[in-house]
Amino acid sequence: MREHREADDDAQRAQDDSTAMQDEKDDDNVIEYGDDKDEEQDADEDAEEETSRRKRARVNDDGDSRETGISAKVEKRVRTLPRDEDGFVPGSLVRMKLHNFLTYDDVEYELGPYLNMVFGPNGTGKSSIACAICIGLNFPPALLARAPDVSSYVKQNKDEGFVEIEMKGAKGKGNLIIRRTIQKKSKSAPFTLNGRAVSGKEINARMAELNVQVGNLCAFLPQDRVAEFARMTPQQLLKETQRAAGNENLTSWHETLISSGKELRQVQELVNADRDQLRTMEERNANLERDVRRYEERRGIEQQIELLELIVPVKQYYEAREKYREIKPRQREAVKQFKRLEALHKPYLDLQTALEQELKQRERQRELRKQAAKRKFNEMSLKWEENERLETKGEELKNTLDGLKKREKDHVAAVKRLEKTIADLEQRLANPPETEDVDDLNKQLKELAQNNNETRQKQLELQDQQRANVDRSSRIKHDIEQLSRNLQQLDNQTHQKLEQLKRFDRDCGDVVEWLRKNPNKFRMEVFEPALLCVTVPNRNFMDAVESCFGGSQLRTFVAQCEEDYQLLNRLCVDTPEAIGRKARINTWFKVRDENRLVPPPMPREQIRELGFDGYAIDFIDCPEGLKWFLCSDVRLHRTAIALNQNAVDPNRAMDMAARAGGANYIIGRVVNQVTRSRYGKRLPQNTTRELQQARSLAAATVDPQVKRNLNNQLNEARGRLGLVEDEEKELTKVDGEIQAAHKAYKEAHDNLTKRKQAVLEAQRKHGLIQMQLGQTRTKLEQEQNRKPVDIERNKLKQDLLTVAHRRVQLFREYAELMRAAITEQEKATIAGLELAQVSANKLALEELCKTQKEAIQEAEANTLRIHAEYKKIKEDSLKKLAISKEKSGEVSEEIKTKFHEMEEAGEIEAKNAEQWDAELEQRREELEMNTNTNAGVVDLYNKRKAEIDTLTATIEDREKRILRIEQGIQTARDNWQPELEKLVGSIGQKFSAAFDRIGCAGEIRIHEDEDYDKWAIDIMVKFRDDEKLQLLTGERQSGGERSLTTILYLMSLTEEARAPFSLVDEINQGMDQRAERAVHNSLVEVTCRPDSGQYFLITPKLLPDLNYHERMKILCVNNGEWLPEEQGLGNMMGLINNYLRVKRGGRGNADA
Repeated sequence: MREHREADDDAQRAQDDSTAMQDEKDDDNVIEYGDDKDEEQDADEDAEEETSRRKRARVNDDGDSRETGISAKVEKRVRTLPRDEDGFVPGSLVRMKLHNFLTYDDVEYELGPYLNMVFGPNGTGKSSIACAICIGLNFPPALLARAPDVSSYVKQNKDEGFVEIEMKGAKGKGNLIIRRTIQKKSKSAPFTLNGRAVSGKEINARMAELNVQVGNLCAFLPQDRVAEFARMTPQQLLKETQRAAGNENLTSWHETLISSGKELRQVQELVNADRDQLRTMEERNANLERDVRRYEERRGIEQQIELLELIVPVKQYYEAREKYREIKPRQREAVKQFKRLEALHKPYLDLQTALEQELKQRERQRELRKQAAKRKFNEMSLKWEENERLETKGEELKNTLDGLKKREKDHVAAVKRLEKTIADLEQRLANPPETEDVDDLNKQLKELAQNNNETRQKQLELQDQQRANVDRSSRIKHDIEQLSRNLQQLDNQTHQKLEQLKRFDRDCGDVVEWLRKNPNKFRMEVFEPALLCVTVPNRNFMDAVESCFGGSQLRTFVAQCEEDYQLLNRLCVDTPEAIGRKARINTWFKVRDENRLVPPPMPREQIRELGFDGYAIDFIDCPEGLKWFLCSDVRLHRTAIALNQNAVDPNRAMDMAARAGGANYIIGRVVNQVTRSRYGKRLPQNTTRELQQARSLAAATVDPQVKRNLNNQLNEARGRLGLVEDEEKELTKVDGEIQAAHKAYKEAHDNLTKRKQAVLEAQRKHGLIQMQLGQTRTKLEQEQNRKPVDIERNKLKQDLLTVAHRRVQLFREYAELMRAAITEQEKATIAGLELAQVSANKLALEELCKTQKEAIQEAEANTLRIHAEYKKIKEDSLKKLAISKEKSGEVSEEIKTKFHEMEEAGEIEAKNAEQWDAELEQRREELEMNTNTNAGVVDLYNKRKAEIDTLTATIEDREKRILRIEQGIQTARDNWQPELEKLVGSIGQKFSAAFDRIGCAGEIRIHEDEDYDKWAIDIMVKFRDDEKLQLLTGERQSGGERSLTTILYLMSLTEEARAPFSLVDEINQGMDQRAERAVHNSLVEVTCRPDSGQYFLITPKLLPDLNYHERMKILCVNNGEWLPEEQGLGNMMGLINNYLRVKRGGRGNADA
């Protein structure tokens, strides 16, 4: 419905446009004819459309959607707007005025309605006319292939200029005077139209109304774009020709075909893709149908299981409920029987209960009596223990009293001993030993120390000199060792290579030295570059082996594991941690996999049979772990080497490398690199180069001057070492003298110190005697002041009497406790007898009531058993009721309905719970045997089925759309192709005739293609008899041939042109005189016909005796710095008129 509405809207707009165009035709008397239009109608239109008596909108001549109807047959095509009485066609140029434009200060052209020939010397401003037309009519400066900015067209040393163009207006209307002001310092260039300021868009609209085609090379060909015309693609030439000539609808028809063709291809691609997708989706759904059926079967079983899972618990509940109803009366009867027996034997039981309570009370009383007796016995034990302690204390007091006599004798002896010691000490103090004066000894020691300070100072100075001497000696010895090592390293090949490496690659050399000092940082050995650790034992192979390496490969560090590779890059490359700066070095690591290694071209035995000495890997010595890098990256195992160039057949060697898919080999001094082409038959190709002399793997030479310098430095160091050793001997001698003086000082000092110690020791002993004397006198005083023995003896006797009194008291208390204990024991015995009596009574009663009690116990046990069974059945019933309710709440309404139907029909009662459970297990087994199909498969199947229906409808709609587009394309092509063929045929006929007149051959062809955008016009030309017609291109023909072809094509196009004016600038450059004359005469003939449009021909030269026509206008450009300043002086037209007047006057005189 949307398409129908759009078509109706388009049809209505088309009808309105048609009415407006008809009114315009009536006003302007412009005769315009349409083309044939097919009276078509879509097959899918309903009959309802017929009621409106209006046909469905179709694609019309303009490529728009308008109503189609029967149009008049084309009888004549109007190329341009009708010519006015003054001969000008609307849109042609009547006048031009330039001010400060390019080479002009001021100039004004009066132009003719037909051919305007502009000529003049180079540099006078002929091409400025073409520039003025383009700029003045608001076309882009890029069309001129000159300056891109409008401000660049202002004359030098001028700030402002303008271009004023008067164009012929429509018939009966005034002319259009367009002025464009150009400023040197501004990008804006405003317009005025008939004195009124207007915008550039309005100027563009007016140009479109008048069909001005400055942008079309077929209508406007500036000097700088002549070659561009020849470089136009045939497709561009077709489009520009359609714009410039022929039916005015050619371009719109062509654009409709291009867009519709593109749309058709897009829709067809969509349909094809949709069909492929539909086919795939149908195949996939067909594969899913079996799974869907299996899923439905499984779903049926699951529903049966779901129903059975509801039936089984409900049936189990029904059976449990029935059991509950059966056991409930039994439980009630058992309880009733038990209570009856209990009531019958209640008196006996009450008596038994009373005896049991009395028995417990008697037992408590007996226990209390026993505890009271026990407490009395405990108190008796405590009294007895205290008596024993007092007895022990009395024995000790007696022993002390007996020892007082011995202590008195010891006191007398101690006093006598202390008095004798005091007398001895006082005698020693009265007669002390003779000793020296300590102060005198200290004075002598001080004087001796002062004398030794000078010797000590000399020793310190000597030690400083010795240390300095040792330091100099160590430095000189270190220099000698370093120089000796340097001399040795000059003779060491590895060191020479390292030094050479450091000269050319400092980073690489520093990293090598760091690596040698820090090998323990890595888990595995990191190999130094091949330049250092690869050697060639046989120097004859050194050049060949080194040629296998690239420059970076010789300086690459090789790691054996990913961890070391990352660590090396982090320490040396990414951070300055290793050598103090970020190093630019090459590192390499690849996981070792011999299976991924490309094998050699052939085994070594076969390679030797060809004359080769072996592979490059065979002639080197290196660490074993490095060979993986040399084979994987350098490919040494695939590079064959032959030192003797005559020993190998080059053809067989190349065949060997070609069969291996490409390889390198070296024969003599030539390196061969064989590869296979990537195109065609992949033929082998061999690239050769001369073998260069090895520089990196060869040992570096030693510079003699460096070695001499090292020897001189070594000799100089040894001489300095001798001087230092002599100085050391002198210092040793001085040191011996100082040591002797120090020894004498030490002996004198030790003697004085010993004598001083002796004096101090005597003084110490004297002090000790004084102290000992004081202590002895103190002890004597203590002995003399001790209390008398009688006092102590009396105290001991009193203590002994106190102990005896306490023991007597304890004996009395113990006797009282013994009598109380006997009383408590008697009471406990009585309580025990009473307890025994009550217990005997209880046993007698129990024997008497034993039969009744057994009957009650039996009834109680029976009641408990029945009650337990009752409780169990009740709990089971309630549990199954809850399960059945829960299951009923989980199932769907469909299952519930089915359950009720079965219950009402009595099907559920027909089987017991076990039978229903067995059926449930059977269904579950069937479910397990049925393969589980994902529910998503069914959803996917249904979803894809809906997508298939939608896609099918989409394909049908697009196929209808394709049919409509094809019908529209056919309609447009039926209109476009005949008109295009007619136009090209007309142009081609004139083009061929023009070429025939100059003795050459030319032809215009239409190149057809499925893609309407690739339809083209091929200009075929032939300038020599011995060649065939060839396509005109920007490279194949010469400049003159291209110019001739261009002007002849434009001239052939002139009669068919729709543009109000055309222009060509210096198109005759490069032509010979014959071709130029023929072209000029033909152009004059074509452009000066009554129905021809305005034409501009700009040329710097003219041949003599050319054909001219009275309708053409010649504009001679006379411009330059040498022109006179006076107005009117030097007017070219005036000079010509004077020349003619004089010439006529002379002829008149001659006739007279």
